[in-house]
Amino acid sequence: MRLHANARLGPRGRAVMVERVLGGWSAAEAARAAGVSAQTCRKWVARYRAEGRPGLLDRPSVAHRIPRRTPQGRVAAICALRRVRFTGAQIAEILDMPASTVSAVLRRHGLGRLGRLGLEPTRRYQRERPGELVHVDVKKLGRITQGAGHRVTGTRHGTPRRVDAAGVRRNTGGWECVHVAIDDATRLAYAEVLRDETAASAVAFLRRALAFYERHGIRVERLLTDNGAPYRSVLHALACRQLGIRHLRTRPYRPQTNGKAERFIRTMLGEWAYGAIYRSSAERTAALAGWLIRYNHHRPHGALGHRPPAARLAELRNNACGSYI
Repeated sequence: MRLHANARLGPRGRAVMVERVLGGWSAAEAARAAGVSAQTCRKWVARYRAEGRPGLLDRPSVAHRIPRRTPQGRVAAICALRRVRFTGAQIAEILDMPASTVSAVLRRHGLGRLGRLGLEPTRRYQRERPGELVHVDVKKLGRITQGAGHRVTGTRHGTPRRVDAAGVRRNTGGWECVHVAIDDATRLAYAEVLRDETAASAVAFLRRALAFYERHGIRVERLLTDNGAPYRSVLHALACRQLGIRHLRTRPYRPQTNGKAERFIRTMLGEWAYGAIYRSSAERTAALAGWLIRYNHHRPHGALGHRPPAARLAELRNNACGSYI
Protein backbone atom coordinates (compact mmCIF):
# COMPACT_ATOMS: atom_id res chain seq x y z
CA MET A 1 0.00 0.00 0.00
CA ARG A 2 1.30 3.47 -0.89
CA LEU A 3 0.72 6.30 1.60
CA HIS A 4 0.53 9.97 0.75
CA ALA A 5 3.87 11.72 1.29
CA ASN A 6 2.32 14.17 3.78
CA ALA A 7 0.19 11.66 5.70
CA ARG A 8 0.68 11.91 9.48
CA LEU A 9 -0.96 8.56 10.22
CA GLY A 10 -0.64 5.13 8.75
CA PRO A 11 -3.19 2.34 9.26
CA ARG A 12 -1.67 1.41 12.64
CA GLY A 13 -1.82 4.98 13.98
CA ARG A 14 -5.39 5.35 12.77
CA ALA A 15 -6.35 2.15 14.57
CA VAL A 16 -4.87 3.41 17.86
CA MET A 17 -6.69 6.72 17.48
CA VAL A 18 -10.01 4.98 16.77
CA GLU A 19 -9.55 2.59 19.73
CA ARG A 20 -9.04 5.59 22.03
CA VAL A 21 -12.28 7.17 20.85
CA LEU A 22 -14.16 3.90 21.22
CA GLY A 23 -12.60 3.51 24.68
CA GLY A 24 -14.03 6.77 25.95
CA TRP A 25 -11.68 9.53 24.68
CA SER A 26 -13.22 12.50 22.98
CA ALA A 27 -12.47 13.05 19.28
CA ALA A 28 -10.55 16.23 20.16
CA GLU A 29 -8.34 14.44 22.72
CA ALA A 30 -7.58 11.50 20.44
CA ALA A 31 -6.86 13.84 17.55
CA ARG A 32 -4.52 15.96 19.67
CA ALA A 33 -2.60 12.87 20.77
CA ALA A 34 -2.26 11.69 17.16
CA GLY A 35 -1.27 15.13 15.89
CA VAL A 36 -4.22 15.56 13.53
CA SER A 37 -7.42 17.58 13.50
CA ALA A 38 -10.63 16.52 15.22
CA GLN A 39 -12.33 16.43 11.80
CA THR A 40 -9.77 13.87 10.57
CA CYS A 41 -10.29 11.81 13.69
CA ARG A 42 -14.07 11.74 13.25
CA LYS A 43 -13.59 10.73 9.59
CA TRP A 44 -11.56 7.63 10.48
CA VAL A 45 -13.92 6.69 13.32
CA ALA A 46 -16.88 6.85 10.92
CA ARG A 47 -15.07 4.72 8.34
CA TYR A 48 -14.14 2.14 10.99
CA ARG A 49 -17.72 1.87 12.17
CA ALA A 50 -18.96 1.47 8.60
CA GLU A 51 -16.29 -0.89 7.19
CA GLY A 52 -14.22 -2.19 10.11
CA ARG A 53 -10.45 -2.55 9.76
CA PRO A 54 -10.47 -2.26 5.91
CA GLY A 55 -11.97 1.21 6.33
CA LEU A 56 -8.67 2.45 7.83
CA LEU A 57 -6.80 1.88 4.58
CA ASP A 58 -6.24 4.65 2.02
CA ARG A 59 -8.67 4.76 -0.86
CA PRO A 60 -7.55 5.38 -4.47
CA SER A 61 -8.05 8.94 -5.64
CA VAL A 62 -9.33 7.85 -9.06
CA ALA A 63 -12.80 9.13 -9.90
CA HIS A 64 -15.58 6.54 -9.74
CA ARG A 65 -16.90 7.67 -13.12
CA ILE A 66 -14.99 9.17 -16.08
CA PRO A 67 -17.66 9.95 -18.67
CA ARG A 68 -15.18 11.13 -21.35
CA ARG A 69 -12.70 8.26 -21.01
CA THR A 70 -11.49 6.89 -24.36
CA PRO A 71 -13.49 3.70 -25.17
CA GLN A 72 -11.60 0.44 -24.72
CA GLY A 73 -12.10 -0.48 -28.36
CA ARG A 74 -10.43 2.74 -29.45
CA VAL A 75 -7.60 2.20 -26.94
CA ALA A 76 -7.00 -1.28 -28.37
CA ALA A 77 -6.87 0.16 -31.90
CA ILE A 78 -4.33 2.80 -30.82
CA CYS A 79 -2.08 0.19 -29.21
CA ALA A 80 -2.37 -2.16 -32.20
CA LEU A 81 -1.34 0.58 -34.64
CA ARG A 82 1.55 1.57 -32.39
CA ARG A 83 2.87 -1.99 -32.27
CA VAL A 84 3.16 -2.00 -36.07
CA ARG A 85 5.35 1.13 -35.83
CA PHE A 86 2.81 3.89 -36.57
CA THR A 87 3.70 7.20 -34.94
CA GLY A 88 1.37 9.01 -32.57
CA ALA A 89 0.64 11.67 -35.19
CA GLN A 90 -0.20 9.03 -37.80
CA ILE A 91 -2.51 7.21 -35.38
CA ALA A 92 -4.29 10.46 -34.54
CA GLU A 93 -4.78 11.16 -38.25
CA ILE A 94 -6.02 7.64 -39.04
CA LEU A 95 -8.48 7.49 -36.11
CA ASP A 96 -9.44 11.19 -36.35
CA MET A 97 -8.50 11.82 -32.72
CA PRO A 98 -6.59 14.62 -30.94
CA ALA A 99 -2.85 13.93 -30.88
CA SER A 100 -2.79 14.70 -27.13
CA THR A 101 -5.34 11.94 -26.45
CA VAL A 102 -3.38 9.40 -28.48
CA SER A 103 -0.16 10.41 -26.72
CA ALA A 104 -1.77 10.01 -23.29
CA VAL A 105 -3.06 6.53 -24.16
CA LEU A 106 0.35 5.45 -25.47
CA ARG A 107 2.13 6.68 -22.34
CA ARG A 108 -0.41 4.97 -20.09
CA HIS A 109 0.27 1.64 -21.83
CA GLY A 110 4.02 2.02 -21.95
CA LEU A 111 4.11 2.54 -25.72
CA GLY A 112 5.25 6.15 -25.78
CA ARG A 113 8.72 5.25 -27.03
CA LEU A 114 9.71 2.31 -29.19
CA GLY A 115 13.48 2.76 -29.05
CA ARG A 116 15.76 0.08 -30.46
CA LEU A 117 18.18 -1.57 -28.05
CA GLY A 118 21.89 -1.32 -28.61
CA LEU A 119 21.97 2.15 -30.18
CA GLU A 120 24.01 5.00 -28.79
CA PRO A 121 22.21 7.94 -27.16
CA THR A 122 20.60 10.17 -29.76
CA ARG A 123 22.34 13.45 -30.52
CA ARG A 124 19.88 15.60 -32.41
CA TYR A 125 20.88 18.54 -34.57
CA GLN A 126 19.12 20.66 -37.14
CA ARG A 127 20.44 23.24 -39.56
CA GLU A 128 18.96 26.71 -39.45
CA ARG A 129 18.78 27.54 -43.16
CA PRO A 130 17.05 25.57 -45.92
CA GLY A 131 19.69 24.17 -48.26
CA GLU A 132 22.51 24.50 -45.74
CA LEU A 133 22.78 20.69 -45.73
CA VAL A 134 21.00 18.06 -47.83
CA HIS A 135 21.25 14.37 -46.96
CA VAL A 136 21.45 11.89 -49.87
CA ASP A 137 21.25 8.10 -49.74
CA VAL A 138 20.17 5.05 -51.77
CA LYS A 139 17.89 2.16 -50.83
CA LYS A 140 17.62 -1.04 -52.88
CA LEU A 141 14.21 -2.60 -53.48
CA GLY A 142 13.52 -5.94 -55.10
CA ARG A 143 11.65 -5.73 -58.39
CA ILE A 144 8.08 -7.00 -58.41
CA THR A 145 7.97 -9.61 -61.18
CA GLN A 146 5.26 -12.09 -60.12
CA GLY A 147 2.69 -10.09 -58.18
CA ALA A 148 2.70 -9.61 -54.41
CA GLY A 149 5.73 -10.97 -52.56
CA HIS A 150 6.25 -12.72 -49.25
CA ARG A 151 5.51 -9.58 -47.21
CA VAL A 152 1.89 -9.88 -48.37
CA THR A 153 1.45 -13.61 -48.97
CA GLY A 154 3.58 -14.77 -46.05
CA THR A 155 5.25 -17.47 -48.17
CA ARG A 156 8.69 -17.70 -49.72
CA HIS A 157 8.93 -19.79 -52.87
CA GLY A 158 12.39 -18.61 -53.77
CA THR A 159 13.43 -16.12 -56.43
CA PRO A 160 13.28 -17.34 -60.03
CA ARG A 161 16.76 -17.87 -61.41
CA ARG A 162 18.24 -18.69 -64.75
CA VAL A 163 21.59 -19.99 -65.96
CA ASP A 164 23.45 -17.65 -68.30
CA ALA A 165 25.84 -18.61 -71.09
CA ALA A 166 28.72 -18.89 -68.63
CA GLY A 167 26.80 -21.36 -66.49
CA VAL A 168 26.26 -18.86 -63.65
CA ARG A 169 22.88 -18.85 -61.92
CA ARG A 170 21.55 -15.28 -61.84
CA ASN A 171 18.56 -13.59 -60.21
CA THR A 172 15.93 -12.71 -62.84
CA GLY A 173 14.11 -10.36 -60.48
CA GLY A 174 16.89 -7.90 -59.79
CA TRP A 175 16.87 -4.66 -57.86
CA GLU A 176 15.68 -1.12 -58.19
CA CYS A 177 17.52 1.72 -56.47
CA VAL A 178 15.58 4.47 -54.73
CA HIS A 179 17.73 7.59 -54.54
CA VAL A 180 16.57 10.02 -51.85
CA ALA A 181 17.46 13.58 -50.83
CA ILE A 182 16.14 15.37 -47.74
CA ASP A 183 16.83 18.91 -46.56
CA ASP A 184 18.14 19.06 -43.00
CA ALA A 185 16.34 22.23 -41.93
CA THR A 186 12.90 21.64 -43.43
CA ARG A 187 12.81 17.86 -44.14
CA LEU A 188 11.61 18.67 -47.66
CA ALA A 189 12.30 15.44 -49.55
CA TYR A 190 12.86 14.31 -53.12
CA ALA A 191 13.19 10.73 -54.38
CA GLU A 192 13.47 8.77 -57.63
CA VAL A 193 13.46 5.09 -58.55
CA LEU A 194 16.43 4.34 -60.86
CA ARG A 195 17.86 1.20 -62.40
CA ASP A 196 21.19 1.33 -60.57
CA GLU A 197 23.41 3.33 -58.23
CA THR A 198 26.33 4.08 -60.52
CA ALA A 199 28.20 7.39 -60.43
CA ALA A 200 26.40 8.55 -63.57
CA SER A 201 23.00 7.80 -62.00
CA ALA A 202 23.99 9.51 -58.74
CA VAL A 203 25.10 12.66 -60.58
CA ALA A 204 21.97 12.76 -62.74
CA PHE A 205 19.81 12.36 -59.63
CA LEU A 206 21.75 15.12 -57.88
CA ARG A 207 21.09 17.57 -60.71
CA ARG A 208 17.35 16.80 -60.71
CA ALA A 209 17.24 17.09 -56.90
CA LEU A 210 18.89 20.51 -57.07
CA ALA A 211 16.33 21.60 -59.65
CA PHE A 212 13.56 20.41 -57.32
CA TYR A 213 14.92 22.46 -54.43
CA GLU A 214 15.44 25.49 -56.66
CA ARG A 215 11.74 25.36 -57.56
CA HIS A 216 11.05 25.73 -53.85
CA GLY A 217 13.45 28.65 -53.50
CA ILE A 218 16.24 26.63 -51.87
CA ARG A 219 19.88 26.87 -52.88
CA VAL A 220 21.80 23.78 -51.75
CA GLU A 221 25.15 24.57 -50.11
CA ARG A 222 26.35 21.23 -48.72
CA LEU A 223 25.72 17.58 -49.51
CA LEU A 224 26.08 14.71 -47.05
CA THR A 225 26.37 11.12 -48.29
CA ASP A 226 27.82 7.82 -47.12
CA ASN A 227 31.04 6.33 -48.50
CA GLY A 228 29.44 4.36 -51.31
CA ALA A 229 31.31 3.95 -54.59
CA PRO A 230 29.14 6.46 -56.54
CA TYR A 231 29.93 9.21 -54.04
CA ARG A 232 33.68 8.48 -53.99
CA SER A 233 33.94 8.66 -57.77
CA VAL A 234 35.78 11.36 -59.72
CA LEU A 235 32.62 12.02 -61.73
CA HIS A 236 30.65 12.87 -58.60
CA ALA A 237 33.43 15.08 -57.26
CA LEU A 238 33.62 17.02 -60.52
CA ALA A 239 29.85 17.47 -60.57
CA CYS A 240 29.82 18.87 -57.02
CA ARG A 241 32.63 21.27 -57.91
CA GLN A 242 30.82 22.41 -61.04
CA LEU A 243 27.58 22.93 -59.12
CA GLY A 244 29.33 24.82 -56.30
CA ILE A 245 28.36 22.30 -53.61
CA ARG A 246 30.59 21.21 -50.77
CA HIS A 247 30.46 17.41 -50.49
CA LEU A 248 30.70 15.81 -47.04
CA ARG A 249 30.87 12.08 -46.32
CA THR A 250 29.98 10.20 -43.16
CA ARG A 251 32.48 8.35 -41.03
CA PRO A 252 32.85 4.68 -42.06
CA TYR A 253 30.36 2.32 -40.40
CA ARG A 254 28.48 5.23 -38.86
CA PRO A 255 25.03 5.40 -40.52
CA GLN A 256 23.81 7.56 -37.61
CA THR A 257 25.68 10.50 -39.15
CA ASN A 258 23.27 10.41 -42.08
CA GLY A 259 20.37 9.69 -39.76
CA LYS A 260 17.80 11.97 -41.38
CA ALA A 261 18.14 10.15 -44.69
CA GLU A 262 18.02 6.78 -42.91
CA ARG A 263 14.88 7.78 -41.01
CA PHE A 264 13.24 9.13 -44.16
CA ILE A 265 13.95 5.84 -45.94
CA ARG A 266 12.35 3.90 -43.09
CA THR A 267 9.25 6.08 -43.29
CA MET A 268 9.17 5.78 -47.07
CA LEU A 269 9.39 1.98 -46.95
CA GLY A 270 6.63 1.67 -44.37
CA GLU A 271 4.18 4.08 -45.98
CA TRP A 272 4.95 3.73 -49.70
CA ALA A 273 7.01 0.66 -50.68
CA TYR A 274 5.40 -1.74 -48.19
CA GLY A 275 2.31 0.30 -47.39
CA ALA A 276 0.23 -1.07 -50.26
CA ILE A 277 -0.04 -4.13 -52.50
CA TYR A 278 1.44 -3.53 -55.95
CA ARG A 279 1.09 -5.77 -58.99
CA SER A 280 4.31 -4.57 -60.60
CA SER A 281 7.35 -2.41 -60.01
CA ALA A 282 5.97 0.17 -62.45
CA GLU A 283 2.82 0.51 -60.36
CA ARG A 284 4.90 0.96 -57.22
CA THR A 285 7.10 3.58 -58.90
CA ALA A 286 4.06 5.49 -60.16
CA ALA A 287 2.76 5.76 -56.57
CA LEU A 288 5.95 7.42 -55.32
CA ALA A 289 5.15 10.90 -56.66
CA GLY A 290 1.80 11.04 -54.87
CA TRP A 291 3.31 9.84 -51.62
CA LEU A 292 6.04 12.50 -51.81
CA ILE A 293 3.39 15.20 -52.21
CA ARG A 294 1.66 13.94 -49.10
CA TYR A 295 4.93 13.72 -47.18
CA ASN A 296 6.04 17.24 -48.10
CA HIS A 297 2.71 19.05 -47.87
CA HIS A 298 0.27 17.13 -45.66
CA ARG A 299 1.87 14.48 -43.44
CA PRO A 300 2.59 15.69 -39.85
CA HIS A 301 6.28 15.43 -38.98
CA GLY A 302 7.14 14.77 -35.33
CA ALA A 303 10.45 16.66 -35.46
CA LEU A 304 8.69 19.74 -36.88
CA GLY A 305 6.01 20.11 -34.23
CA HIS A 306 3.63 17.83 -36.17
CA ARG A 307 3.70 20.11 -39.20
CA PRO A 308 4.58 19.09 -42.78
CA PRO A 309 7.92 20.15 -44.31
CA ALA A 310 6.21 22.73 -46.53
CA ALA A 311 4.91 24.54 -43.45
CA ARG A 312 8.40 24.54 -41.95
CA LEU A 313 9.81 25.94 -45.18
CA ALA A 314 7.22 28.73 -45.20
CA GLU A 315 8.02 29.57 -41.59
CA LEU A 316 11.77 29.80 -42.23
CA ARG A 317 11.16 31.84 -45.37
CA ASN A 318 9.06 34.35 -43.43
CA ASN A 319 11.55 34.52 -40.56
CA ALA A 320 14.53 35.01 -42.87
CA CYS A 321 12.69 37.38 -45.24
CA GLY A 322 14.03 35.44 -48.19
CA SER A 323 17.70 36.02 -47.32
CA TYR A 324 18.56 32.36 -47.83
CA ILE A 325 17.38 32.26 -51.46
